[in-house]
Amino acid sequence: MARKKAWLPQIGIVATYVGRSSRMAKGGYNVRVVAEACGGRMVVEGIGRRGVAVRFTIKRENLAPLQPGLFD
Repeated sequence: MARKKAWLPQIGIVATYVGRSSRMAKGGYNVRVVAEACGGRMVVEGIGRRGVAVRFTIKRENLAPLQPGLFD
């Protein structure tokens, strides 16, 4: 059985975080990759509930590239 190759985002790129939380939008959550952490995790920055930037750590496998043409 072939394994899906994991997408490795570069630092500074905008990506989509698709988590399992029911509070998130169905299409995902747009985040900016800040740094690589240990254990296959990435430090990302997103906009929080009060409109300020929030940094959090997520698993790399939950990141996906943006849809084509989203910010063109």
